[in-house]
Amino acid sequence: MMRLILGPRSALRIWRHNDGVPKTAHSAALAARDRVRSAAIFGAIGLSVSGIYAFSGYGIPCPWRSLTHTLCPFCGATTMGAALLHGDLGAAWRANQFVLVLLVGAAFAGVWWIVELLGGPRLRLPGRLADQQLWYVVLGGAAVVFAVVRNLVPLG
Repeated sequence: MMRLILGPRSALRIWRHNDGVPKTAHSAALAARDRVRSAAIFGAIGLSVSGIYAFSGYGIPCPWRSLTHTLCPFCGATTMGAALLHGDLGAAWRANQFVLVLLVGAAFAGVWWIVELLGGPRLRLPGRLADQQLWYVVLGGAAVVFAVVRNLVPLG
């Protein structure tokens, strides 16, 4: 709980109960646990959607493709997941190269986070590479480039 003495820009504060900031070791374990939990939920949703499509043929239609009749960066991801469930890596690559590369990166990150959660070394990217906003810009730019290229030139 915090109460400001001189106003919002004042450096003088009354600190109580560590000002709500958890201990460092405890917060690192919580952060790793949250990342692993988020990755597991994301994977379970992807596995469920791909499994339903693989065994029933029912998928989620892409609103972007319905409106523009062009492929978004994620079009074919469900087909890619179904191909992976059947063990066909070539068909998965042909369905969506961008999402397959993202999935491989997410798998490496998931293993990295599980190792950290189990008490292994806390691995972090050095310097500017650790900036999350940089990764959002890079992945967003790559998604736009991939969408433009895949609509102009058939890939796979």
